[in-house]
Amino acid sequence: MIHHPLRRRTFLANAARSLAALPLLAALPETIAAEAGPKQSQRNLAGQAQNGVHLNVRNLGAVGDGKTKDTAAIQQALDRCSVLGGGEVLVPAGDYMTGAIVLRSNTILRLEAGSSLLGSPDLADYPITQVRWEGRWIKGYIGLVSAMDAEKIGIVGSGRIIGNAAIIGRVDASTELRHPALLEFTHCKNIRVEDCFTSQNDMWSIHPTYCENILFKNVTVHGGADGIDVDSCRQVVIDGCDFATADDCISLKSGRGAEGCAILRPTEDVHISNCTFADLHWACIGIGSETSGGIRNVRIEHCTCTSAKTFAIYIKSRLGRGAFIQDIYVNDLDVSGVKQGFLRFNILNSGKQDEYPVAGDEGIPTIRNFHFSNIRVKDVPVLVDGVAIHPTKPLEGFSLSDVTGTCGKGVFLANIHHADLRKIAVTGFSGPLLSIHNVTGTGLGDAAQLDAAKTPDPIPVQPYSLH
Repeated sequence: MIHHPLRRRTFLANAARSLAALPLLAALPETIAAEAGPKQSQRNLAGQAQNGVHLNVRNLGAVGDGKTKDTAAIQQALDRCSVLGGGEVLVPAGDYMTGAIVLRSNTILRLEAGSSLLGSPDLADYPITQVRWEGRWIKGYIGLVSAMDAEKIGIVGSGRIIGNAAIIGRVDASTELRHPALLEFTHCKNIRVEDCFTSQNDMWSIHPTYCENILFKNVTVHGGADGIDVDSCRQVVIDGCDFATADDCISLKSGRGAEGCAILRPTEDVHISNCTFADLHWACIGIGSETSGGIRNVRIEHCTCTSAKTFAIYIKSRLGRGAFIQDIYVNDLDVSGVKQGFLRFNILNSGKQDEYPVAGDEGIPTIRNFHFSNIRVKDVPVLVDGVAIHPTKPLEGFSLSDVTGTCGKGVFLANIHHADLRKIAVTGFSGPLLSIHNVTGTGLGDAAQLDAAKTPDPIPVQPYSLH
């Protein structure tokens, strides 16, 4: 069944506004949160630990000279804050060299203006555990700042968190251990990251996995790989953030192959708004390609895409992933500086195939309800490349409306049911504005016909159990 776009958008907008307040309220004492509305809760945030513990890392031995390793002192402050009931750990101005540090429940790490956490260059300073990497759980190094099984945690303030450029690449070639992310949260609830500046090396910057109720607000994300990878999480708000990354600025993931499908932890209820994106080697926002747990209920609005090596929005998966991608709503975007185009769907062969893929028709992802409106493009080579969809499971429900600007080529669609194209007023393109194959719906008049694309061979059955 296709949901009514306006009714669905209204619901998601209201839900997103409510979600935006949830991480803030959750970080407050229960008695205050029960009484405070959104405005009152935000006023309390600046001093949300006023009734808790306040610790300064320098008082526990941190030096902050950029050379001495302050790991032990910072971790002692974080641990002590948590066991004493929670509160705030202050990092005052200074440069603090540190290995991996771990946030505990009910603890806010406050980075004062002029402060920097500088990641150690030594991999021995990052313990080895199970980490999620490209949709699978493998051995790897924990993040520079991490948390596991924690609640009501945060990193706030205008300080900086900087990964060490001496750690090169995403995986250690000799050990096959995944390198440390900059910020990594696993199985946590009520997370707040606000106002800080982050800069990472060749590994992903910010990576929440199996988390719930997360707020990233006014964060600057610079890095040599992905910016924020939302991995099997729910109730996520990314608002007012600025991205300059070498790979996807934001990537939404949920596991890969039979393992991801067996665990079946979707990424859902994600609201991305008021962000600026600049990407060097892939997309501004990538949905996939690891989608074996499913992705649903994503709203992207009021954003600016200034550069991308491929497409501003790239929805990607492949045979062998299974699960679903559904209810994607994109509204009010400015797009320029992209090398390939505004929007692409590739549900056939994007990303690494898993050792144990989901077999047969079950392994073809189900896709439905993709809606795009109020899009302004400037000199994009292709407006929409939407042909890489399997005919066995076509996209059910696609709308594109109120599009203006300039493009080199128009819209290419295949294997879509219930399409709705309206008010596409672009100029500068060559060839037909719309080319289709096996597409039904409205707004398809005068479309040129495309040849059927070759589809990949079916995935054979391979027995699998979690191991």
